[in-house]
Amino acid sequence: MAAPYQSTLRLRIQLGHAIAIGPGKAQLLETIADTGSISAAARRLGMSYRRAWLLVDTMNQCFKEPLVATATGGKGGGGAQITTFGEEVLEHYRRMEHTASEAVVEEMAAFGTLLAESPPAPDREH
Repeated sequence: MAAPYQSTLRLRIQLGHAIAIGPGKAQLLETIADTGSISAAARRLGMSYRRAWLLVDTMNQCFKEPLVATATGGKGGGGAQITTFGEEVLEHYRRMEHTASEAVVEEMAAFGTLLAESPPAPDREH
């Protein structure tokens, strides 16, 4: 019997111990592009501003150029935008995700038959 839960392939690009970009960071980049703000993107994604800022900082450090440019707050407020370089990185990442998913369709279907019917409860000790 096949598992009722959908198994998914998640692509992460690591630079040393840091995740340069992965599904969550890509979603954060897209949400920053939509909202023009790290804090608004964080709210929309249900994460703290600090967590979102740390993810952006990690991405900016992992690449040759910043992916997100920020403006400090003040009377007109701050803001953030995806740089042209960030758009290029995001585009490459999304194409890689698509290519990887297409390449393993048959194996994912076979693998799905090997999985339990439901995932275990979250491990609360981590």
